[in-house]
Amino acid sequence: MSIFHNIYEVIQDACYVWRQEMRQVLKDEGVIIFFLVVPLIYPLLYSWIYNNETIHEVPVVVVDNCHTSLSRKFVRMCDASPDVRVAYYAQDMEEAKSLVSRQLVKGIYYIPSDFDLNVNRMEQATVEVYCDMSLMLTYKDIFQTAQFVTMQMGAELKTKLAGKYTSNEEAIAAKPLDFAEVAIFNPSGGYGSFVLPAVLVLILQQTLVLGIGLSAGTAREENRYGMLIPIDRRYHTVSRVILGKFMCYFMIFAVMGAWLVAGVPRLFHFPQLASWQNLVVIMLPYLLACIFFGMSVSCIVKYRENVMLIMVFVSVPLLFLTGVSWPQSNIPGAWQGVSWLFPSTFGVRAYVRLNSMGASLSDVINEYRILWIQAGAYFLFACAVYRFQLHKAHQEVRKRLSEKKEN
Repeated sequence: MSIFHNIYEVIQDACYVWRQEMRQVLKDEGVIIFFLVVPLIYPLLYSWIYNNETIHEVPVVVVDNCHTSLSRKFVRMCDASPDVRVAYYAQDMEEAKSLVSRQLVKGIYYIPSDFDLNVNRMEQATVEVYCDMSLMLTYKDIFQTAQFVTMQMGAELKTKLAGKYTSNEEAIAAKPLDFAEVAIFNPSGGYGSFVLPAVLVLILQQTLVLGIGLSAGTAREENRYGMLIPIDRRYHTVSRVILGKFMCYFMIFAVMGAWLVAGVPRLFHFPQLASWQNLVVIMLPYLLACIFFGMSVSCIVKYRENVMLIMVFVSVPLLFLTGVSWPQSNIPGAWQGVSWLFPSTFGVRAYVRLNSMGASLSDVINEYRILWIQAGAYFLFACAVYRFQLHKAHQEVRKRLSEKKEN
């Protein structure tokens, strides 16, 4: 009977903590924002902004100092491309720079006066390209369009100089080694399919940590957890408090996680190559690791406002450390070691490889194991810091009780 009584006591205490935590979540506007509003609305807004995937008709200005048929042909071919639109012609570079500074155009095509002369002399001719680097997508379109046009014009010149008589001979002379460009893992070649899957998984971690931090800050200010369970059982309550809080967070973010990793990609037609079973297998340890990581951070940071400052500050570095927006091989060893502290590093890598690249579970087995190790390590760390917090809370309760008796 004692075993069943202890089990009943554990369940009763955990459910009490769960009710208290759920009530606190629903009362705290800040927690509601990070637990419900941000995971629901922010991915939609971010995905909607990049829903077109690519940018077309980027305005540019042309400075043509050559004024020949060959330079005009270059300008016409650039203007005919889907990605660039020749919006202005400038007399000199100063006028072109003025247009860029006023954001009327995003780039400059400068054709020097010796462009046609160098081509006719069988010398290498150049076209200078200047881009506004504040937006990566416009820079890519401007530069790649100029590169493609120069390659196509060069192929035509090679064909004329080769003196071939058949179309097959001309094609071989222009392009001896043919190639076909195929964008793997990102068929549209767009920014959304490239980086947004990683951002969605990172949002799951950041919102969870922020919400838990705010809730723990409120509880610390009210000294609420010191009175959750009777004092005579204080040395047996750590696991029950953690279990109750875990039940609350897991119930909420099991739904939010499904929305982020399955609902939003389907809604905006991002690559979805993984089965729902594989997603569940990889997201379970990731969610556990994020919950216990958030509980650990919430005990270390004293004030609830500090959690917001820290997690917002590290959001962009964490995205780089995942190896999605910056090559993992180029990340210094010290920073790779830092990245091992965060569940998002391996959660993002596993999710992107499964859902965007079509990998199997065996291909992400290392990330899967590390996520379980992180979940276990942060659970033990959370137990340690919660034991310390509860001990201090019970001391405070005893102090208040003794003061009441004296009065």
